[in-house]
Amino acid sequence: MSDFVDRVTVHVKGGDGGNGSAGIRREKYKPLAGPNGGNGGRGGSVIFVADPNANSLLDYRFMPHRNAESGTMGLGDTKDGSQGADLRLPVPVGTVVFTARGAEGQPKRPGEVLADLRHAGDEFVAAAGGAGGLGNAALANKTRRAPGFALLGEPGEERDVILELKSIADVALVGFPSAGKSSLIAAMSAAKPKIADYPFTTLVPNLGVVQAGDMRYTIADVPGLIPGASQGKGLGLQFLRHIERTEIIAHVIDCATLEPNRDPVADYRALEKELAEYADELELPLGAIPIPERPRVIILNKVDMPEAKELAEFVKPEFEKMDLPVYIVSTASHEGLKELNFALANLVTEMRKDVAAREASAEEERVVIKPLEEAGTRRRNGRNGDVQEFTIEREQDGNGNYWYTVTGTKPERWVVQTNFDNDEAVGYLADRLAKLGVEDALRKNGAKPGDEVRIGRGARAVAFDWDPTIAAGAEMLDGAQLGTRGHDLRLEEEDTRARRRTNSERRRQYHEMMDARAAVRAAMQAEREAGHWADPSIDDDRHDETSLFGRGEPEEYEDDADDAGAQGDEA
Repeated sequence: MSDFVDRVTVHVKGGDGGNGSAGIRREKYKPLAGPNGGNGGRGGSVIFVADPNANSLLDYRFMPHRNAESGTMGLGDTKDGSQGADLRLPVPVGTVVFTARGAEGQPKRPGEVLADLRHAGDEFVAAAGGAGGLGNAALANKTRRAPGFALLGEPGEERDVILELKSIADVALVGFPSAGKSSLIAAMSAAKPKIADYPFTTLVPNLGVVQAGDMRYTIADVPGLIPGASQGKGLGLQFLRHIERTEIIAHVIDCATLEPNRDPVADYRALEKELAEYADELELPLGAIPIPERPRVIILNKVDMPEAKELAEFVKPEFEKMDLPVYIVSTASHEGLKELNFALANLVTEMRKDVAAREASAEEERVVIKPLEEAGTRRRNGRNGDVQEFTIEREQDGNGNYWYTVTGTKPERWVVQTNFDNDEAVGYLADRLAKLGVEDALRKNGAKPGDEVRIGRGARAVAFDWDPTIAAGAEMLDGAQLGTRGHDLRLEEEDTRARRRTNSERRRQYHEMMDARAAVRAAMQAEREAGHWADPSIDDDRHDETSLFGRGEPEEYEDDADDAGAQGDEA
């Protein structure tokens, strides 16, 4: 198997953020001393880095799944969780990162360009790590002093990307199979490509570093170009993309071929036609020189044979009429290689200056256009200007069922960070959405109580029936509202030093206490004067069992005594 891979599909996932802690500080004689839960740690990110020491994407073919480290959970005593380490993946210079399109389980095809790592050290965050959840210590404030919940960690970003290598070489060698491109690289550099006497020997691009005095440049060949390559014939478009980044295109023409209907000028025109057709569908990077405008060099090879030498001398004037520099060389005898080497070095120096000037000019002329935002869904941000917080869409299926979908960075992040097993956390989410303006926007878009509302899309979406009459934010116990969420009455009873009284409050409370005492004394005196109070030494209630002198006679004896007294009166 070849050790050169220039296109792979990689599944990347950022680390999950750690959950926040909902701890309570406990002290001696004070079991509830306030929240002290720490924050969860941030998850690591997956980052592609252009590394000049990497020359292939082979490692990602055997290990296509790459996951960054997750953050850890927060702890008590306001200890934050540790952050997950970023996963930095080296890729060759010239790697382009695409989105992966295609159905699940089917081969993926490149989509939108995400990054173009053209220079050594360029980085791209392919999958960002999730944010850590806040602990209840961070959620506490003067109105919510005792939160009984914490936020969950945000899941890391997960997606498929396609890495495509487009060789960064100064000179690209193009030509028919067996034209001697690999032999030319082997003769001019230390590269050792496979060389044989049959077509399509080279199945992968070869790259060599050439030294010309103090000047150093790279040279690469594009294998298997034949008429119809732009439509997929031969090796087709598989390696044509490797000439997109080259500054000079050198045609290596075989002057010793024995095939009928082949001559150097016809070979040149046939390959130029394929390059022109390929260039029409090509999207070049910022500041790059279009393929038709790049300088061409004609290299007439294999002139160590007498017939080839005569043919090269014969067709050289034809190419010179096209204003093309022509060099007659032989990779076997090294004839003309020194002149070709220094000529290419001088041309590369000029082209590097031209490319740098084009990139700088294109960077200055680039204009950033921002899309229009709907009024009411934007919030002013001092750093980034107008930022759209959320969008609301009314969607409907074929059965007539409809719902409202809320999308946005903040609402979707809040949903995944909410623990729906905790009523207080759910109420906190409702408060945040209302403060952001989601409820007002739903009402403006025609939503009515009872309509289905979905926050987010896909597997992370949360659906619920909208009811704007429910007041979120208060803990409910037996139907009685005890106060705002996060307000613990036990803390209020035990923590008497939480708030000092003012002098006016002290005076008012003192006068209220003295007035209450005076009112009690006046009421007692009024009862005494009215005769409600008696001498405790007199047994005026003989039925009182607790009396010191009472006999505790039952009620039936009282009736008999009353009857006897009545008879005595009659006598």
